[in-house]
Amino acid sequence: MLTRALELPANRSTLLLGPRQTGKTTLIKGLLPPKSWAVDLFDHAAALRYARDPGLFTAEVSKQVAGGNRTIFIDEVQKVPEILDGVHKLIEETGARFLITGSSARKLRRGGANLLAGRASIRHLHPLTSGEIGAGFDLERALRLGTLPPVVTGNEADAREILRAYADTYLREEIQAEAIVRKLGGFARFLDVAAAQSGELLNVSAVARDAALSAKSVQSYFQILEDTLLGFRLEAWRTSPRGRLVAHPKFLLFDTGVTNAITRRLGAELDSVARGRLFEQWIILECQRRLDYAQSEARIFFWRTNVGAEVDLLVEKHGKLRLAAEIKCSRTVASADLSGLRSFSESHPHVPRVVVSLVPQPYGLQGVEVLPWMEFLEQFASLI
Repeated sequence: MLTRALELPANRSTLLLGPRQTGKTTLIKGLLPPKSWAVDLFDHAAALRYARDPGLFTAEVSKQVAGGNRTIFIDEVQKVPEILDGVHKLIEETGARFLITGSSARKLRRGGANLLAGRASIRHLHPLTSGEIGAGFDLERALRLGTLPPVVTGNEADAREILRAYADTYLREEIQAEAIVRKLGGFARFLDVAAAQSGELLNVSAVARDAALSAKSVQSYFQILEDTLLGFRLEAWRTSPRGRLVAHPKFLLFDTGVTNAITRRLGAELDSVARGRLFEQWIILECQRRLDYAQSEARIFFWRTNVGAEVDLLVEKHGKLRLAAEIKCSRTVASADLSGLRSFSESHPHVPRVVVSLVPQPYGLQGVEVLPWMEFLEQFASLI
């Protein structure tokens, strides 16, 4: 049994958001008291009943609360976001605790914005971190297959089958079925290009050209991936907040295994270029997940000059840069690998610099600390 790092507020209603198969339902069920009531909106009949008459949901929950069931679990609320008006009212009138899961912020914004205005805490659940997996964590497997819970706990063949289904059935068909995208072919082409470029600078015009789509469609599709919690933008660091808004961000899909499934590389041997990109993606995702779970005010960025000098990861907290990190999927680090950090130090000489790598032991190189990735993550935890 895997122990999740995310802790939900003990006595407060909570909306738990996260992509499919990250373990939201399992986590909530493990927290339910004996006297509770569950509503499964994956059940088509139940979802249809409440969609036709949202007031019926309010009446049924009111009766459950009156009968002593003061914890209500609603699974995949985006299926019927209309019931969130009733949830809002019930939280105020009865003091019942609602534990709610969802995998589409897009639909929730349409149907339940009032719930998100202070009535419930909002938390996010991600694929597993290396710390959650523990002693059984296998970096090579994580780069190839990712860390969705059923992938981690399954054998190799099952893991590949789960990921293929995720890419082919959910990402391509269910998104269309929810009326988010009408033209599945165009979205499928976009998804192929977005996955192939995960972790690179986001260039909407180039993606549109490669996917034979309009730039407007591509912009909306990237927003869909963010709304359905399947990717996020890593912003570029600039001295002024205004500067950050105009810089090109990077876009990363939420899991390395899903990235490989979309690009049809689940069974491929990882060459040095692919391994390097996946390692960088995984480190950044790992940092983002740990920031989220810690409810930290720290943020992560990358740094890039107009002549191409780049640092993969910056950690900022309360307006101060705490760390600059270059990510190298290598067991050896040479002076040439420090060029981006050297350029960065010219304008930020007091910010600590590290290289995150596969070296077995930490050491110093030209004023830069070279760290095994495990030690980097320990150091990262102390910064946030």
